[in-house]
Amino acid sequence: MVTTWPKNFPGTGDAALRLAQSVEAMSGGAIRIKVFSDGELAPAFGAFDAVAQGSADMYHGAEYYWEGKNRGFSFFTSVPFGMTAPEIMGWIDFGGGQELWNELSAQFGVIAFQAANTGHQMGGWFRREINSLADFRGLKMRIPGLGGEVVQRLGGAKITIPGQEIFQALQTGAIDATEWIGPWNDLAFGFHQVAKNYYGPGFHEPGSTLSLGVNLAKWQNFTGEEQAMIRAAAAQVNHLSLGEFTYRNALALETLKRDHAVIVRQFPADVLEAAAKAASEALAEAGASDPLAERIYQSYKAARAAMRGWTEIGEGPFYAARTGRP
Repeated sequence: MVTTWPKNFPGTGDAALRLAQSVEAMSGGAIRIKVFSDGELAPAFGAFDAVAQGSADMYHGAEYYWEGKNRGFSFFTSVPFGMTAPEIMGWIDFGGGQELWNELSAQFGVIAFQAANTGHQMGGWFRREINSLADFRGLKMRIPGLGGEVVQRLGGAKITIPGQEIFQALQTGAIDATEWIGPWNDLAFGFHQVAKNYYGPGFHEPGSTLSLGVNLAKWQNFTGEEQAMIRAAAAQVNHLSLGEFTYRNALALETLKRDHAVIVRQFPADVLEAAAKAASEALAEAGASDPLAERIYQSYKAARAAMRGWTEIGEGPFYAARTGRP
């Protein structure tokens, strides 16, 4: 298994290792998966090609890294103002998303499944304050996927580099801002050492799916029982990771504020308003780029609309009431 994650990285790297360990345990050692971090066997953004071409059997990564192959891939990680983690799980597992994902990945000789979810991410680390939409003009930000397209539409520049290169780029000024995941992983990378302004909400990734991709020929050579074990391991990791990210992000956020003087800020209203408009345009254009991407976009949009009412009635008012702000 090749991954898009730095070596021994918490959360994302842990998920890949946990999946491998689970498969080995369930198979009684019949299936053993050796996990390689970014750059050990393939570069982060080369993981998909390594599996598609058969030089690796599996990858663990984020589907929006493959958007250059088909823009439909982004919908299977996260898109700006898109689905939360429970919603994207609902769409993929019960709303036809997995079938569309299978069709898309099969074009490249791959089959992929949900195999971790970070939950809601933070908006990112900024070397200077964002006081209005004007502050995005000329901003160089590390942000992949359709979130990067939104930043471009706000007047900034989209920079796509793998995780292990971000700190140096931020430190040297090659980028002015970066998003990564959330407090737990961001603390591990030490972004607070070079940027003190930590912005939310993460409108670009409200619930990010990480994936297990398997070479399709390899997958078809597994027995039905072996396939079931691999899928069960991926589902287990998907479940465990969401709880882990939720808990550890909360603890890490307090550490960043208490011990490192990090200032947690909210994006101004005009930024969020403009970003929402830009996101709507970017998602529609991504769908229009290819017939299958259009079907993915329409399915995603319909599922988001179907679940939106329940999410807003069931969760939004509850969170407000729980904190004493009805």
